[in-house]
Amino acid sequence: MPSNSDPELVSMDVARKLVSTLQNSGVRDVVICPGSRSAPLAYALAEAESTGALRLHVRIDERVAGFTALGLSLASGAPVPVVTTSGTAVGELLPAVMEANHVGVQLVVLSADRPAELHGTGANQTTNQVNLFGAHVRDSVDIAAGIDPVFLAEKALQAARGTAAVAPGPVQLNVAFRDPLIPSEEDRLPNFGVSVTHPPVAMDNPEKIRWVRPESGTKMRTVVVAGHGAGAEATDFAHALGLPLFAEPSSNARFGANAIGPYRTLLAKHASRIQRVVLFGRPTLTRPVARLLGNPSIETALWAPAPVPWFETGKRRETLISDPSELAAFAGSAPENWLECWQELGEAATTLIQRLIESSGELNGPLVAREIWAVAKGNLVLGSSNVIRDADLCGQPAARPAAHVYANRGLAGIDGTIATATGIAQTRAELKTTVLLGDVTFLHDVGGLLLGSGEPEPMMDVVVLNDGGGAIFSTLEHGAVAESGRYAHAVERLFGTPHSVRLEALAAAYGWEYQAAGNLGELSRVLGSTGAPRRLIEVAVGRSDLRALHARIADAVDTLERPERP
Repeated sequence: MPSNSDPELVSMDVARKLVSTLQNSGVRDVVICPGSRSAPLAYALAEAESTGALRLHVRIDERVAGFTALGLSLASGAPVPVVTTSGTAVGELLPAVMEANHVGVQLVVLSADRPAELHGTGANQTTNQVNLFGAHVRDSVDIAAGIDPVFLAEKALQAARGTAAVAPGPVQLNVAFRDPLIPSEEDRLPNFGVSVTHPPVAMDNPEKIRWVRPESGTKMRTVVVAGHGAGAEATDFAHALGLPLFAEPSSNARFGANAIGPYRTLLAKHASRIQRVVLFGRPTLTRPVARLLGNPSIETALWAPAPVPWFETGKRRETLISDPSELAAFAGSAPENWLECWQELGEAATTLIQRLIESSGELNGPLVAREIWAVAKGNLVLGSSNVIRDADLCGQPAARPAAHVYANRGLAGIDGTIATATGIAQTRAELKTTVLLGDVTFLHDVGGLLLGSGEPEPMMDVVVLNDGGGAIFSTLEHGAVAESGRYAHAVERLFGTPHSVRLEALAAAYGWEYQAAGNLGELSRVLGSTGAPRRLIEVAVGRSDLRALHARIADAVDTLERPERP
């Protein structure tokens, strides 16, 4: 670190050193918001972009910018900075930082600040930004105005990569700038506005594990649960040991013959036969799985070869296992026909569910999710609340995955879904990105549709399941409160949050092509057609029958008996 006797650097020099340090740490994309105090960074980044060294993404809304950077890092595996000016602009990043913390994403907050002499004076747009994100960042460094930033920046970026004991995650670099905040008269920017494309930084591909079925041992009725981020390891493990696989959509393990699509509907009646559970990834979606994992009569193990950010050691009941042979030994040898019985139950439940969701002749959430799951290729982004659960219920496991599934399941919030998807689409630009989300999730992040003139344009279909409010609460205990009449219309107003927003007008305002689908045939036609690079597809459905539909599904599946096997 520089000593007090070192000459002070001008703000542009500090900014250029920071940008160089970012590039040396693998940064290839930067999301930036307009602001005066962050101007030195803006100019230095423009200089770097003009050489093709990195790519800038400009957003006017800091919350949108934060989630865009999150999506870029999710899809690339590289650190992605988001640059803001001082004041409330920095605070807008908290939701994205919290999500990044819980999923282990290298989001780099690069917050500009006023110099020390302006703090505590009432100076405009000046507040305490140091350690603003608290426990949600792996490191927070404060870079005083005029000092060489390289050492502190490298320290923070190293922390973002994680260690053998700490998972990767977000960091904050808070850097103060003094006037002047602009380049000198001698500086020039050649080729300003050049269209820069840069391939994403390749993610590490760990060596594929060779899972070996135990040659002998106790027969155990074991199932594999693949939660968010489990990956193909879970599929390979289930296949190698001949075990049923219960895979959430964002596990990216929901494929292959062992995957039981409607597993959650079967657990109510058939979970009692399960003796052991092997867990990959983070289970986030359903109460039946939570009950299964919490059952003290069932032994559970969690595949944990590396630190993860979503739980603290000692807080979960699963045995943590990092050795492949030990995990296989825990699972044991499956009894004869154990997998086949679950496969037959899954096929029978699928038939019942398909019949029920099609019986009304009208579109509903499960039907839409089934169609999107079946046709999506490239990138599939699922919003929180009902749509990801609908995909979990009706998304038929394929022999091989056609799309990589993304979802913000770190904290399962509805914020930032569109912005996250645009970041994913920009990183994996050669692939189509399909987004399925509910209307409330869409409206919460409608600003994510805004792309400035000349900004890189993603290839995206945003499919909005519009039921005029929040449907998920009707499927929870709040639905029973609503049906009882004890709180009159309070549940609808406070949880359903009804609205009459015209999505077509929003699409026009933001420059997206609008299409609508009113039935299954229209939906299939729209999804199979080509149009503008950015399309907003509205699917209007009702939600009054949703609670009853799920009850009918549960009742029908509960009639299924375990297949008799010799």
